Amino acid sequence: MSTTPPVLAAELAQAWADIQRHHTELPDLAAPESLIGESSSACGHELSFERLLHEAVHGIAAARGVRDTSRAGRYHNRRFLAIAEELGLDHPEEPHPSSGFSLVTLTPEAKRRYRPTIERLQRALKAHTVATATDTARSFRGPAARHGSSGGGVRVKAVCDCGRNVRVVPSVLAQAPIMCGGCGKPFRIPEVVGAGVS
Repeated sequence: MSTTPPVLAAELAQAWADIQRHHTELPDLAAPESLIGESSSACGHELSFERLLHEAVHGIAAARGVRDTSRAGRYHNRRFLAIAEELGLDHPEEPHPSSGFSLVTLTPEAKRRYRPTIERLQRALKAHTVATATDTARSFRGPAARHGSSGGGVRVKAVCDCGRNVRVVPSVLAQAPIMCGGCGKPFRIPEVVGAGVS
């Protein structure tokens, strides 16, 4: 059984490309499937177009060399908010004490600009939810899902061909490669071929 939902991953990649058309400095999304099922209490969003636009803010901040978060990525500062506003996100209230300006929402103008993209992604998310609904009762989701917080994201093991490994939040690895200091090659998250319990 494959662990990558290809239709949803393709729709995420297309939605990202739609954002790139309006914001050309946004880097490519290396692994759209890394966003599927990842929990991030700092972002406070289920997977949606709004969440994807939030991740695009981080992508542009990285491309510009702007430090947009602190506290291990949980606190989203005013530099994050400034880029978020450029992309059509708003935060009408004062910053949250622990997550800052992370809980951004789409402006009416952004909703109009991205309406076809939002509708397409919502259909794909709905189909994905229906297709995976039978999986939820018997699948292990880990402590982050059980407790509703991941402390900035669920970390997984990324490996290098030379045998070294690191624990990393998949969305961080998706922003840009993490290079091994030993051999100079990028770390990658190995694909799970199949998981069965006898």
